[in-house]
Parts: sequence; structure tokens; C-alpha cells
Amino acid sequence: MSKPALYYATLSPPSRAVLLTAKAIGLELELRPINLLKGEHLTPEFVKMNPQHTIPTLIDGDANITDSHAICAYLVGKYGGAAHESLYPKDLVQRANVDARLHLDSGHLFARLRFLYEPVLYNGSTDCSIDKIAYVQKCYEILEGYLADRTYLCGNELTIADFCCVATVTSGNDVALIDEFKFPKVNAWLKKMAELPYYKDTNEEGAEELKALFKAKLAENRSK
Repeated sequence: MSKPALYYATLSPPSRAVLLTAKAIGLELELRPINLLKGEHLTPEFVKMNPQHTIPTLIDGDANITDSHAICAYLVGKYGGAAHESLYPKDLVQRANVDARLHLDSGHLFARLRFLYEPVLYNGSTDCSIDKIAYVQKCYEILEGYLADRTYLCGNELTIADFCCVATVTSGNDVALIDEFKFPKVNAWLKKMAELPYYKDTNEEGAEELKALFKAKLAENRSK
């Protein structure tokens, strides 16, 4: 049986969320790197496979799944088994709460980070305004609220929502700083996530690479 193939980039927070999920359930993927800066996601072959031309994209036999949140849920459902069911619970209420945090990531956290990063990385923008940074930081208030009385975003059990959200938050927290006094629960959650044995190789290194690239591109754009 062939391994599921993941088109990904370590720079990509959604890709890292999928990699964290795979590590958590002990699943080995066939990794197929895509260079976003070279436009490899815009080739006719890739667009035919994924008309959104986004990564990650998962190919598993006849299955073609093109959203990181959907991929994480799929992997846990197909390969996680009973031992990892808590990552994406079958209980409808618990699952709905996880889904809600996944939508928080896609609709707010990642969307706002992309609004800040994408023009600088791809379009030569010099805009890293206080307003854009504050727009990202408003999401920390939401996370702080969800973490007020729990260890993780959906309770005291780790879920795929934590993987998706932490990959995004740690990709921008050098620019959109997280005040340790205003957001102690968010900081505690980040420290807890960093304790995962697979976290450093799977998320931290890619997040640091992306933040360094953003700063370098911003400086380059402003020097022109």
C-alpha cells in the first residue's frame, strides 16, 4: 500500500499543521516539496490537480484533498484509530467545537496573517503597518478567551485545531507580538505545544524560516 502523498512547503503554516497531525498519529507521508516563491504551485499540472493552486494538497489513492483543515480531519479519521480519536472526536458536540476553531484559523488567524505577509512576500509591498499588525493581534484576544479555563483550544485534550492554530500563530508572532501580560493563557498554550516531541522539527523550524524570510523581503522592498 502506497503512502499518502503530501504536496507541501515548510514555509507554509497550513502544511505544517498537516505535518504535525501526521506526526501525532504516527503516519508516514510521501513528501513532495513545492517552492511557492518559484511559482511551482501555478504550473498547469498542479492547477489541474488543485484548481485553487494551494498547498498543502493530499493525494491518497483516488482521494484528492486540498484544504489543510480537511486533510487533518481526514488523516485522523482514516489513519488515527481509536488511540488518536481525541484529535478529532466523533462526539458531535466535541467535533463541532473543533470545527469552530478550525474555522477560526481559516477565517481569522490565517486570513489576517496572509493579509500582512502576502503583499510583502510576493508583490514587493513595504506595508507592515501598525493597523495590519493590530488586526492580527486582535485574534489573540479570542484565543485567550477560549484558553481561559482549559489547556488546549477545545478543552484539556489536544486536537487538530491546536495544530492548525499554533502553526499560524507561531508564523507571525515576531511581527505581531504576543503580550505576555495581556495574553498569559496564549503564551502558556504555546509553551505547552512546544513540549511535543515532534514540534521543533515539524513546526518551529519552518515558522522561524518564514518569519526570517518576511523580514528579509520587507527590508529588501524598502531598500528599492
